[in-house]
Amino acid sequence: MNGGDEVVAAPAGPPHPLEWKFSQVFGERTAGEEVQEVDIISAIEFDKSGNHLATGDRGGRVVLFERTDTKDHGGSRKDLERMDYSISRHPEFRYKTEFQSHEPEFDYLKSLEIEEKINKIRWCQTANGALFLLSTNDKTIKFWKVQEKKVKKISEMNFDPSKSMGNGCIASSSNSSSSKPYLANGGSPDRSYNYPSNDFSFPPGGIPSLKLPMVVSSHETSLVARCRRVYAHAHDYHINSISNNSDGETFISADDLRINLWNLEISNQSFNIVDVKPANMEDLTEVITSAEFHPTHCNMLAYSSSKGSIRLVDLRQSALCDSHSKLFEEQEAPGSRSFFTEIIASISDIKFGKDGRYILSRDYMTLKLWDINMDSGPVSTFQVHEYLRPKLCDLYENDSIFDKFECCLSGDGLRVATGSYSNLFRVFGCAAGSAEATTLEASKNPMRRQVPTPSRPSRSLGNSITRVVRRGAETPGVDANGNSFDFTTKLLHLAWHPSENSIACAAANSLYMYYA
Repeated sequence: MNGGDEVVAAPAGPPHPLEWKFSQVFGERTAGEEVQEVDIISAIEFDKSGNHLATGDRGGRVVLFERTDTKDHGGSRKDLERMDYSISRHPEFRYKTEFQSHEPEFDYLKSLEIEEKINKIRWCQTANGALFLLSTNDKTIKFWKVQEKKVKKISEMNFDPSKSMGNGCIASSSNSSSSKPYLANGGSPDRSYNYPSNDFSFPPGGIPSLKLPMVVSSHETSLVARCRRVYAHAHDYHINSISNNSDGETFISADDLRINLWNLEISNQSFNIVDVKPANMEDLTEVITSAEFHPTHCNMLAYSSSKGSIRLVDLRQSALCDSHSKLFEEQEAPGSRSFFTEIIASISDIKFGKDGRYILSRDYMTLKLWDINMDSGPVSTFQVHEYLRPKLCDLYENDSIFDKFECCLSGDGLRVATGSYSNLFRVFGCAAGSAEATTLEASKNPMRRQVPTPSRPSRSLGNSITRVVRRGAETPGVDANGNSFDFTTKLLHLAWHPSENSIACAAANSLYMYYA
């Protein structure tokens, strides 16, 4: 229904494929410029309103951006829509502030160097105009408060006592015309002061040679980032996920073998709620790769494993959630097993849809969409870079097969997105009947890789929609569209705006933003 039009009884067809346009780039590289390792972006996250965006990098810094296009119109987007104000401009962001979240450390007990690299960022609820967020490296989670504070300035250092009151001076008109001589430190030759005595008092009009600053609050403000809490010493292995609970009070952190539950207010204690560590480490067959709370049910969370399965956990069942409520995994096709099967089945990221009905998972080759009410298999499967399947041996040799790509869903749940190599990312439509499968490049011309290629529908899964899988010739070093691919340039991190068709993605040290 649009603008009060009547509801049409006939079922609407799938939404048209989006036409993506370049919006902004921050930290754009010039041709031939060498990228510093510490500047490479390692985490991206929009806040719930979509008005702020945070990025973390390998140098331990967190950079915040704020939206500016709604401010220019003098109100929030919802207010403008209520006034029927036409918004033709695309989302625009500007640099807000940055701060050093983590520093490199050394664990002397384990002789282990702890990198400062930011693994994940999660926004918390705002309060009193301040922004709150969680950031984590491999071992330590920090809770940050970012707030605007008024800048206090010194207006004068030696002001006219005849015009000033306070600050230790008494205004006196007779003093300003007095010609009585004073010594360097305010003493007078006509009178001796006994300083140790309690009877000492300022002469009338104050001491002219004494310089007193006058501090005033200016209209200028500066952003101050302050670390409120540090949640440390709770993980033996590298933290791969943090996720806020919908109750606004707790969050989880996950490493390879354990998931811990924290209260935001308590930094010295956490509860271990999932532990997959076997009594004998030789019996270890899978590890936790990602974990996330349900967006609305505070008692539910999901976590993925290196074996390609997703487990749904209900915290009301027991204190230690060793048993899952539901298990989502796809059965292996007979005769399809190879040396790489388990490696490429490992899930690198999971995300809940906005309403919590669907879970999106990313393994090395595919995106899968799961309905939490149907654990027999994914409702949709999207081939991200099928043309790489013949190259799995090369990808294993150069360790690219272990790259961890993130995924994201649109706020309306109609589309999903994930990254690939050569700074490409894919956008798929997941509405009924949609065959949208767009390839975009993280550059100022995102559509330049679009070369028409024959498309072939993939197999449909149950009641799911038939997908279009673009496949090119199996030419060495050539992707589906006939372009050469580069394993060294990979788009691992991206985020979808919570309410609009806008995507932020990281290509090395550059942050690219697109809208449709």
